[in-house]
Amino acid sequence: MATLQIPDALLVKNYMAGDESALAVLINRHQSKIYGFIYSKIADRDLADDVFQDTFIKVINTLKSQSYNEEGKFLPWVMRIAHNLIVDQFRKNKKMPMLRETEEFSIFSILSDNEPNIESKIITGLIENDLQKIIQELPDDQKEVLVMRIYQDMSFKEISDVTGVSINTALGRMRYALMNLRKVIEKNNIILTN
Repeated sequence: MATLQIPDALLVKNYMAGDESALAVLINRHQSKIYGFIYSKIADRDLADDVFQDTFIKVINTLKSQSYNEEGKFLPWVMRIAHNLIVDQFRKNKKMPMLRETEEFSIFSILSDNEPNIESKIITGLIENDLQKIIQELPDDQKEVLVMRIYQDMSFKEISDVTGVSINTALGRMRYALMNLRKVIEKNNIILTN
């Protein structure tokens, strides 16, 4: 049986029974989605690396102690662990902004603007909030593909692997997501430039 076809639940069971390689398969299978989720909340590469490592330390400890009972829902369980560790990070370091509703890191963080003035920062913040709200309105399947492609820089092949849909379906969802974004932007006369 090829590793890609082994269900998560069986890999978890194998790991708990002493097969160390089963965990490596699970991590490889889900790392881009889990890391992308963590980075989208924190937007700091070093901190995201730490949280990612801490997440899997907690996963390993739980599995080793035989107290895992998620009945085949491995990825949502790991995502919950990651989410709790992110919340802990924000509590520990209150200076960091709490990104409750914005699940994606700022696209404006990759735009270079030499020392933007305060007005420019405010306008950028407002545009960013508008864009985040619009993205939240998309159907879940479209939002998922858009976030993975734009914010997590995943290829359509990777998106296909992670979501379990064909590349054509992933491409279609991306196309519909962009069409829906355009409709909402036009309907609300939102100008996404400053």
